[in-house]
Amino acid sequence: MARPSTQKQRRIEVVDAALAAAAEHGLRNLSLTDVANQAGVTRGALLYYYDDLDAILVEAHAAGMARVGTERAALVARHTSPAAKLAAAIDAGLPDGPDDALMRLLYEFDVLAGKSPLHDELVQRLYREQLDLYTEILAEGVLTGDFSLTGPLEDTAKNFVALEDAYGLHIVAGGSITVAEARRAITVYAQQAGAALPDAA
Repeated sequence: MARPSTQKQRRIEVVDAALAAAAEHGLRNLSLTDVANQAGVTRGALLYYYDDLDAILVEAHAAGMARVGTERAALVARHTSPAAKLAAAIDAGLPDGPDDALMRLLYEFDVLAGKSPLHDELVQRLYREQLDLYTEILAEGVLTGDFSLTGPLEDTAKNFVALEDAYGLHIVAGGSITVAEARRAITVYAQQAGAALPDAA
C-alpha cells in the first residue's frame, strides 16, 4: 500500500490527468480509460485510489472550487480598499486563457447540471461562494463610501458573477474574447455600476 505522502501525490497526479483528458475529450465523452491513458497507468491502478470516474471528477471539481472560492478569497483579503478587492476578485475569477483546464472543467460541470445530484450541489455551492464574495466587497464599498451603486447591491453582485461566468466560458471555448478584453469589459461595468476599480476611477 502506498505511503500517505505518496498516495496524496498519486491522487493529485490522477486529478491532473483527468483535467488533461477532459480538455481533450470533453466531459461528456470522458471515460476512466481516457484518464488512465493520460496518467500512463492501468484502470486498475486508478481504482486503487478512487472508486470510479465520478469520484475523480468530484475531486477535480473541488480543486476548481477551491481556486475560485477559498483561494480567491485569500487573494482578495490581501487588499485593504474595496476597489482593490474588487479588482483582485475579477482577476482571480477569470481563466488564465483558453488552455486553463481547471476552469474549463468547472464550466463543463455547469453545462451538465442536472445529471448528478452531487455535481448539482457543487455547482450551486460554487455560485453561492462567488455571489457571497462580490456581495461582501460591494457592501464594504458602500459602507466606506468608496462605492455609490447605481442599482440594488444584490443585483449588482449577481451581474458580476454572470459576467465572470459568461466571459470565462468564452475564454476557455477559444472564442474571440481574450482575458484582457473580458477584464476590460467587466471593469467598464463596474464603473457604470458605481463601483469603479482603481484604474477606472
